[in-house]
This record gives sequence, structure tokens and C-alpha cells, in this order.
Amino acid sequence: MPLLMTGRGFRTELERCGALALFVPLEGGAETRLLRRLRAAGYRAHLTSARGLGDPEAYLLHLHGIRPPHLGHHSVGRSAAVGEVQRVMPLLGPQLAGEGPVLLWLLEGQVLSSSELAALCDLCCREPRLKLVVEMGGARALRWQPLEQLVTA
Repeated sequence: MPLLMTGRGFRTELERCGALALFVPLEGGAETRLLRRLRAAGYRAHLTSARGLGDPEAYLLHLHGIRPPHLGHHSVGRSAAVGEVQRVMPLLGPQLAGEGPVLLWLLEGQVLSSSELAALCDLCCREPRLKLVVEMGGARALRWQPLEQLVTA
């Protein structure tokens, strides 16, 4: 890996495909440089973990409900034993309200199923300003590929 990475090839590939699967060396550092280069190019980036993502479209773009974990000491007579549904704002709502491209960087993407990855690819196709980078695990050297290729393989 070169000492100074411009990130130009990564950015052009991201703009062409919309969603990239990223394989990074386990010692880290390369992904942070790429993220910094994308932010300098005008992307508003949001980092989050893929664990607990659930339905990607509802979690990222729509107002959705969640239930708090049951702690075992709640009254069953008050709003059932599973708890009250709390309404949660979409994760990318404020970012997509503005102008310019939005980057969603998902960590630990190897936990996502192929159908969830396909839903994320479809989401990037429907929302052209949304770009997606999914870290899919470790590799000896930094490499990336379009997420659609990974889903169909």
C-alpha cells in the first residue's frame, strides 16, 4: 500500500457503482484515510455498525418503531409484557434532507445476509445521492469490489 493514498480511484469507483464492499487489513488505518478523503471531497459521512440493522430501508429512511428490552420487572397490565413501542427517527433523515452526496459507512458488514446486502444495493439505486461502503472483513491488502458482485456471487 502506498504511503500516501489519494483515494481518487476509490471515489470514482464508489460514484460509478453506488455501493462498495471493502476488505481492509486488520491492523487498520487505510479505511480512516479513505473516509477522510471522501469527507474532504464533499461527502457527509455517517458511520454505524451493521449489527442490529434490521430492515435496512425502514431503519435508514423511514420513521419506525422499536420496543425497549424487557427487564423482567414491568407490570403486565401496562401496555403488555413486551413494552411500549417507541418511535425512532430515521438514521439518514437529516443527512438526506440537505444537498450533496451522503455516505453511509457500515462496519462489521459480514454479519449481513445476502438479502440484506441486496436490499442495500437496491436502496442505493433508488436514492442516487446515497453512497454505501460496507466493510466485509479483513484482507492482507486493501481491496474493494462492487457490492452487487458480492451479492450475486
